Amino acid sequence: MKTRTKTTHRTPPLGRRTFLRGALASGAAAAVGLPLLEAMGPGTAHAGGMAPPDRFLLWFFGNGVRPEHWVPGGTGADYPLSAELAPLAAVKPWLSVVSGCEIKTATHPHHSGMTGILTGRRYEQVGTTRDTIVSTFAAPSVDQQAKVALPAAPGGFASLELGVTRFRGTDEGTTFQHLSHNGPNAPNPSEYSAGAVYRRLFAVPVEDEVLAARRSVLSAVSDQIRALEGRVGRSDRLRLEQHYESVRALETRLSGMGSACVDPGDPGDVVDAGGREQIATQNQVMSDLAVLALSCDMTRVLSMFFSTAGSGVILWPVGATNGFHQLNHDEAPPHATVHAGVVYTMEQLAYFLTRLRDTPEGPAGENLLDHLSMLVTSELTEGWTHSNRDFPILVVGKGNGRLRGNVHYRSPSLENTSHAVLTALQGAGCAVSSYGADAGYVDRGIAALRT
Repeated sequence: MKTRTKTTHRTPPLGRRTFLRGALASGAAAAVGLPLLEAMGPGTAHAGGMAPPDRFLLWFFGNGVRPEHWVPGGTGADYPLSAELAPLAAVKPWLSVVSGCEIKTATHPHHSGMTGILTGRRYEQVGTTRDTIVSTFAAPSVDQQAKVALPAAPGGFASLELGVTRFRGTDEGTTFQHLSHNGPNAPNPSEYSAGAVYRRLFAVPVEDEVLAARRSVLSAVSDQIRALEGRVGRSDRLRLEQHYESVRALETRLSGMGSACVDPGDPGDVVDAGGREQIATQNQVMSDLAVLALSCDMTRVLSMFFSTAGSGVILWPVGATNGFHQLNHDEAPPHATVHAGVVYTMEQLAYFLTRLRDTPEGPAGENLLDHLSMLVTSELTEGWTHSNRDFPILVVGKGNGRLRGNVHYRSPSLENTSHAVLTALQGAGCAVSSYGADAGYVDRGIAALRT
């Protein structure tokens, strides 16, 4: 009698670059990236499940803070949040504060702090204007340094540069207008159109803008999602469901079906209402796009320009009636509206960080904040005095286990801000041993923030 050999058929692992593809009515293809799944097979697993990628993020806001309301009242682990950091309470386990440091490279208002924190170098002056200078970055900004140091994302975007409030500054060079730089006078302009970002990420052609806004791309790929659910485990099914719902919610907002103010000719653009920037809506849309790009591994380096250096954005939700830069100079102590503006800004940051926290990735219980390192900073300490002492710096995330989180480190000796930036880079897994040059050079990070 012949012995029949039982054949076991194994479902091949999903490719890490798997995309869901749907056709629009015109025949053009639209692609939607997948989140990191355990079923993506060899090369992505470790003892606890997936091996999430390393990521570096930069989040910038202009005009500084009110130091008396910013610096926490205690140091070390599990420090008490200050009034201006209170909106970040929900993400405090991932939030470390660095205080007591200063820019060492120069002291020119706005210019020195912007280039000092983002390059570790002095600005490069290219001219003069009125009673001040025109400058640019003398070297690549920290996000572009991270781009070189980190493995590229399979999604195809070496870095993404997004913006929230528009540039309302002055003619003082690329230092004021742009965040990300490749070098002198070589900025990577932030994209302020959510529609343009959406089309870029999900490959929706420009000529199909109106059609894409009316017809759900997800309707075309829903069967594919259901088929994938049959090939993966329970945890991956939960990720697919959440991914489906998050893209659906984003698409609804961008197509004008939600509460956002959207120009019918370009469904991704949040438009002013009554002459006012819709700051919170724009921040939410851009934050949602950023989270999707990161969770789909479309990019591993991302910068968010909430407001520019010397920003003239009018923070009307807190009662401001003129630009924030001018308000810092005009408002008398105790600068109540300026303080409220910083709190409002941190509320916008909190939305982004909460979305990252609420996006699961890797082993059960972990999320995107566990797998990234983010530098949050400004271009000066406070707008009223243009001080660069006690510079506002946050290092956010656990950096795939490299960073502790929930620590307030206060320098006892006005250390170089570059120490904090190097810590954030190394926390992201960047193989760099130093940061900056000349007076901004450092070759060690802050041990208290690391595991």
